[in-house]
Amino acid sequence: MQGSVGAGGDGQKPYFFLSYAHTPKSDPKDKDPNLWVQRFFRDLCAHVMQLTPLPAGSAGFMDQQMQPGEGWQERLSEALAYCKVFVPLYSPRYFLSEQCGREWFAFSSRAATQNTRHSNNNSNPVTGIVPALWVPVPTRQLPQPAERLQFNHATFGDEYADEGFYGLIKLNYLRDQYERAVYRLAKRIVNVAQQAQLEHGDPHQDYAKVPPAFGPTGGPAREMEVSVLACSRSSLPTGRSPDCYGTEALDWNPYHPASSRPLADHTVDVVRNLNYTVHLSDFEAEPQRLLASGPPGPGLLLLDRWALDARRRRELLDQLGATRRPWISVMVPGNVADAETHARNEELSQHTDAALAARVDESDGHRTPSAGLPTLEAFSKAIPGAVKAAVKHYEANAPTYPPPGSGGPMPRVLPSGIGYGAGGPSGRGQSTDQDKNHGDKAEGSSDD
Repeated sequence: MQGSVGAGGDGQKPYFFLSYAHTPKSDPKDKDPNLWVQRFFRDLCAHVMQLTPLPAGSAGFMDQQMQPGEGWQERLSEALAYCKVFVPLYSPRYFLSEQCGREWFAFSSRAATQNTRHSNNNSNPVTGIVPALWVPVPTRQLPQPAERLQFNHATFGDEYADEGFYGLIKLNYLRDQYERAVYRLAKRIVNVAQQAQLEHGDPHQDYAKVPPAFGPTGGPAREMEVSVLACSRSSLPTGRSPDCYGTEALDWNPYHPASSRPLADHTVDVVRNLNYTVHLSDFEAEPQRLLASGPPGPGLLLLDRWALDARRRRELLDQLGATRRPWISVMVPGNVADAETHARNEELSQHTDAALAARVDESDGHRTPSAGLPTLEAFSKAIPGAVKAAVKHYEANAPTYPPPGSGGPMPRVLPSGIGYGAGGPSGRGQSTDQDKNHGDKAEGSSDD
């Protein structure tokens, strides 16, 4: 990346991050079509500066040229880790852009972690995302992460909802509507920043490994099973306190007290941000969802190591491993601050290794270390890899359903080109004496 607009100097953190898809030139001699986005960005920064006491140059972050260069990924990671609000600029190109999808996921992961740490009921989850329309996008084309925002763009004006900022900025007679919409967007950014109070993310994350939020092609949401095998307060083994548990297995919160939400809910949020439709289940109550004879779909199993104290739960894991099911990734949480788990960590790890003995290597199915992922942040970072592995194995093992019928004849090479030749009894092309004669002529002399 060669420079950035509004990124500020060393130590300055952008107030908002503008995420947009670059428009290529129709002709090399044309002006840069992204100049209009840069103008919009400058206008938006000017309003944010008027509405806040921010120092010069710290209103927003926007890349000028997304060309790989020295320090590009590091600067992008820092801006996504420190910005208060994420502003995706919707357009038909946006949800097809892997780069934009990475930016969305990196920021939304911060919000998901904060919701898990500090929200007791999650009735009003923080997103920190304020979408803006560059060009209107039909609702049916929105991936699940964007569709779930349920943002009413008409609140910025009917003309804005119909035309987007690109239409408003290009049409002179809509100049007033453009100014009004930019100002309202700036006010919305400031309000969300003040309400969300997002904690900083990891500025040193490996941006190259951040997955895109919209799927490989920006298509419709895919299916993912998330199942939990854990204790409840009524089924705790001897020596285990109830602090991390609730009335149901799905209430299990292994990262208590750093986390205030069940781990299953946090996992669902992260997986949804990868554009999956998620079904959440209790493995002990609904074992058939993972133990079906064929791969019903890719899935994650969240395993409570303390749950292996019960024979019924060990038997379920034995059944899971009895038949090769690599499309189910097993994730084992831990907690470096849990004194009880720390005291029995070696014993719990041995039981986990025994229960997952069928998973010798990655070809048998993905699994995280038996010692457990030590923090909520470590667990969150491991989710995309577990999802990717589950999908890869599912695609390799899922049954195929070819269309009915025997199909048509197979083409073969004829002297005049590719064709079917004469149809034989099997419906496939059969060579004939006439074909052979033509072939001889093609290889020999010409007609007399």
